Amino acid sequence: MSNRKSVLITGASRGIGKAIAYEFARNEYDLYLTCKNNFDLLKRIKLEIENMQQGNNVRCHIFICDMGKASDVEKLFQEIPALDVIVNNAGISYVGLLTDMSVEEWHSVMATNLDSVFLTCKFGVPKMLSNHKGKIINISSVWGNVGASMEVAYSASKGAVNTFTKALAKELAPSDIQVNAISCGLIDTDMNACFSEEELHYIIEEIPSDRIGQPEEVARLCHMLAEAPEYMTGQIITLDGGWT
Repeated sequence: MSNRKSVLITGASRGIGKAIAYEFARNEYDLYLTCKNNFDLLKRIKLEIENMQQGNNVRCHIFICDMGKASDVEKLFQEIPALDVIVNNAGISYVGLLTDMSVEEWHSVMATNLDSVFLTCKFGVPKMLSNHKGKIINISSVWGNVGASMEVAYSASKGAVNTFTKALAKELAPSDIQVNAISCGLIDTDMNACFSEEELHYIIEEIPSDRIGQPEEVARLCHMLAEAPEYMTGQIITLDGGWT
């Protein structure tokens, strides 16, 4: 059995989650990757990672899992013997007026963005407690700090993730388990497909760094947090090019 560290990354089939998977593979972590629908993409990532890290024997385990569904997450953790790092990346957005949003759409955003974080921690923390160590990293958003018009549900879910992070960090600090979050600004992912080229140009003009962030930048910060000193916990670290 491998002695290397292991990481669970949710929503790993594309975008930020995919970049995080490659970053941790390069640093010789064994991987547990999930997605809800894009299993073919996840299989391709598994093959690429195993080919890329063939000499290091990195193990990549992939799962279809609705991270907002308790029974799915409980079953997932039955397949994971031990865990050093949890990266809660699974997330969806809804762009539109709150009054146009259905109750079902609201619950879907909350389940994917917030319930998933609760569930991975509920089932994952006991595995960390047995080793008296662990890192939990939640991928959040600047909209969780300041709110965004037309993205009320998304903003609310990420604001909740931020306070969840701070509260759980205090709860788990005596057990040497650290909980931090990355508050992302505009990152180059499919989630931006809702914006026109003109709208993106307008947003970029407001960003001091004068560009969109890259998923690989989030991934590098995520790995840094996984290797950070144990005294660093309960932090919401903003990665937005100086935007907010």
